[in-house]
Amino acid sequence: MASSGSRITFGQVVIGPPGSGKTTYCLAMREFLSRLGRKVSVINLDPANESPPYSCAVDISELVTLSDVMESMSLGPNGGLLYCMDYLESNLDWLHNQLVPLRSDYLLFDCPGQVELYTHHGALKSVFESLTKKNIRLAAVHLVDSHYCSDPGKFVSVLCTTLCTMLHVELPHINILSKVDLIEQYGRLAFNLDYYTEVMDLSYLLDHLANDPFLAKYKKLNEELVSLIESYGLVSFLPLNVQDKESMHDVMKTVDKANGYCFGNEEERNLQALMSISFGDTFHMDRVLATQEKYIKGDAKTVEEELRDS
Repeated sequence: MASSGSRITFGQVVIGPPGSGKTTYCLAMREFLSRLGRKVSVINLDPANESPPYSCAVDISELVTLSDVMESMSLGPNGGLLYCMDYLESNLDWLHNQLVPLRSDYLLFDCPGQVELYTHHGALKSVFESLTKKNIRLAAVHLVDSHYCSDPGKFVSVLCTTLCTMLHVELPHINILSKVDLIEQYGRLAFNLDYYTEVMDLSYLLDHLANDPFLAKYKKLNEELVSLIESYGLVSFLPLNVQDKESMHDVMKTVDKANGYCFGNEEERNLQALMSISFGDTFHMDRVLATQEKYIKGDAKTVEEELRDS
């Protein structure tokens, strides 16, 4: 048998801001993959999540908890979380030892919800690097609440944060618009969903920002931010509703390509059986347009319509 150092293990690090649905995603993805025959283990790396809704194969609370750090170090929640991640970085042997019996499993790492951990703080990046050196092939699944699409200013902020995260984490990266079934709960979209998932010509978004009296005075700043985002050409999103098997399959397939996971014939048969129950011959339809039809009212504009009306 190959040693844990030579065995190749595959997994996902699930990251994103608070409230984006990371823990819910881990729970749903574990169930989805398990039905396909994968043996899945979830690792809780969030010291603030002391009662996760899933059974943890590894739980950081056995090493450190946020509540203990806040009390003993007189820190607030943000400072306490940074301290916890620094402490984890200093105790990587603990994590590696915990993972040894799980090396034949598919791993889901449920990570904390503090943005600076993924944009500029170095601890979690070092943790991810140490795992890849142990032959654990990871993809970063970055969740963002899809309701930000309804506010042009917030969406530009999300794009900036997402780009910073991609550049800092340095892993194969999949960006997810989560809770897409609730996307218009906080307001109507100015464009069709594909405009936001594909991050199309953002100049149209600038026109909507200029209509806001408060944001109009930041026109030049917004133009520079949009120019920076477009110059990299890296950011795009997948829409996700964790209750939709088709949506979950899209994400799984994309992550499998990103981290190099190759599934066998048995899983392929299970996948076909699972998907055919609900989707039949429509399985290969355009996913984003299908999501648009499911969850968004039909009078949002395409970019072409916006150009024609201007």
